[in-house]
Amino acid sequence: MKLITKGKTKDLYELDDGNYLLKFKDDVTGEDGKFDPGANKVGLTIEGAGKAALRLSTFFFELLKDKGIPTHYIESNIEEGTMKVKPAEVFGNGLEVICRYRAVGSFLRRYGMYAEEGQPLDAFVEVTLKDDDRQDPPINEDALHMLGILSRDEYKILKELTIEISNIIKEELAKRGIELYDIKLEFGRVGEDGHIALIDEISGGNMRAYKDGKYIDPLTLEKLILGE
Repeated sequence: MKLITKGKTKDLYELDDGNYLLKFKDDVTGEDGKFDPGANKVGLTIEGAGKAALRLSTFFFELLKDKGIPTHYIESNIEEGTMKVKPAEVFGNGLEVICRYRAVGSFLRRYGMYAEEGQPLDAFVEVTLKDDDRQDPPINEDALHMLGILSRDEYKILKELTIEISNIIKEELAKRGIELYDIKLEFGRVGEDGHIALIDEISGGNMRAYKDGKYIDPLTLEKLILGE
């Protein structure tokens, strides 16, 4: 097993069989000791956060597999805190795709002249570059195409998959009386044909969720969804 990347919340290893292993950590993104899924640096360490993220990711990846949604997921080992995944080629140096159902976070900071906090949004899809030095700038379809990061056809698939996956997760949360405000997803090219598939994780650290008007932290969210 060869270490490829030490990430903020996960480490990536290459396995002898050509697949990869994600090792989940207890570090979460945030600022000033407060969790923020939109932050681009580790803000704090929460004991149990890694396994909670893995359990929830496994639950959602299995759900998406049953629905025929393409992902990089193969299997998880909860005790070891690892997820086995297929190799994936990221777009450029990596993209993050956010699907927004409420005006909060960076959306509100940017568009606060027109938007009110918590204002409903119709599955608004936003793409940002993974670039810590430039604070993950937003980028649109035209720029992605002109810079050779993504073709227009790939962007269309990316957007459609984002809405489909986000709506599935939103509906699953709604069954438990939880409202999804926004969710951050990542995609890559997987397999010999290079088809677009969901990669990385799907956990409380990737989303803002509320119950009875109150924000739910990642560990509590995992317990509410999985009933543990």
